[in-house]
Amino acid sequence: MREITKAQVTVGLLALFATMWELVLGSSNLWLALGMVVLQGVVLLVLSYTLIGLLEWVHVFDLRTNAVLTLVVLVAFRILSTVKFG
Repeated sequence: MREITKAQVTVGLLALFATMWELVLGSSNLWLALGMVVLQGVVLLVLSYTLIGLLEWVHVFDLRTNAVLTLVVLVAFRILSTVKFG
């Protein structure tokens, strides 16, 4: 497996595990929570694949820095999407 593919899968799974606990612990319906975790996992894997691919295409940073930046962006995006303002 190529290094970029390993980084994309690893970042997607790390982002999933970093953000799924709110769904699992905060939901009373286990099947709904499980479905949301699976759906969120697919979305995070696709986003990590896309973001790391774009960052590698631009060649600004090395693969490790791109992976860390992608992980921070994915987790921050997930956290900000759950915050209720107002």
